[in-house]
Amino acid sequence: MSAGSVITSAADLTSAKRVVIKIGSSSLTTVSGGISVDALNSLVHAVQQMRSNGTAVVLVSSGAIAAGLAPLGLAARPHDLATQQAAAAVGQGELLAHYSRAFGEYRATVAQLLLTVDDLIRRSTYTNALRALEKLLALGTVPIINENDAVATAEIRFGDNDRLAAVTANLLHADALVLFSDVDALYDGPPAQGGQPVARVRSREDLTGVTLGPRGRAGVGTGGMVTKVEAAQIVNDNGTPAVLTSAANAATLLTGGQVGTFFEARGKRRGARSAWLAHLAHTEGSLYIDAGAVTAVVQDRRSLLPAGITEVAGTFDAGDVVEVAGPDGLVRARGVCAFSSAQLPQMLRRSTAELGEELGSDYQRPVIHTDDMVRVQA
Repeated sequence: MSAGSVITSAADLTSAKRVVIKIGSSSLTTVSGGISVDALNSLVHAVQQMRSNGTAVVLVSSGAIAAGLAPLGLAARPHDLATQQAAAAVGQGELLAHYSRAFGEYRATVAQLLLTVDDLIRRSTYTNALRALEKLLALGTVPIINENDAVATAEIRFGDNDRLAAVTANLLHADALVLFSDVDALYDGPPAQGGQPVARVRSREDLTGVTLGPRGRAGVGTGGMVTKVEAAQIVNDNGTPAVLTSAANAATLLTGGQVGTFFEARGKRRGARSAWLAHLAHTEGSLYIDAGAVTAVVQDRRSLLPAGITEVAGTFDAGDVVEVAGPDGLVRARGVCAFSSAQLPQMLRRSTAELGEELGSDYQRPVIHTDDMVRVQA
């Protein structure tokens, strides 16, 4: 686990003990769509400089599909899922071989982890991934994580490596997340139309009026500025800063340069279980609560009692994760529900004392205990 270096600007990255770096397909490929060995070697050189100063680095690398284009004789990124998966299956080995050769020049050992968001939705595999990553870092390797595009479905379409990088940073309690793209910073509008770079994002309010554009699907990648800003927000809410800049700025950034857009950390760092609840656990249903319960749960950080619940949506079992929404429909929390959707209707708007007398002591428990709940920004 990271010692928790305080990073308040891009220049502070040199003092980080642990950093997660995400590199996009567009930053690693040539005009024709294949892997650019020069670009990859340049990135590895910058990363190795950081590692030589004592920073543990985890890479989340896109590029498997792009790396598979040339071996399969494909001129451009395919649009159908089956061919994308085939390209990923071929390209993943190609991509890792490039990284292995590049890091091998510095006598560094790489390790490959192929994950999907589905792998991390389950608490058991989430914990196993954390254990594996911690051991790999302790052994001095460079873990290289990629989404398992050969079996992923919707993730391929939405460029989920940005989110995967954010989740990895939270999982490892990294000191910072670095997002490398083909753009040197976040802009408040299209640069070609006079948009200006945003040097610092302190809160969500700073993004008001910023035109992010659609979720990208151009070229060889599937991500876009939207997914990168969302990734930054995920780690920011967990008390971790992020930096967004172009891969061309890697050497400058990783050696203390002030480049790109810095997203300030906010909120409190969550433990691994809370981070899983907040961003990964699959929700099976929703509980709607009244204004008084919103105050109790969110502001006073109390457990959710049946008296404050007005409606139950979805079908779920006791022990499943559910969303908790206020009367305005905005989600305020997520948590492990102690009762099933079949049990809850008879409990709504009733006190635990009344329920205990009628149904037994088991019904005197909170519906969601505060220790099994995370609050989210509405």
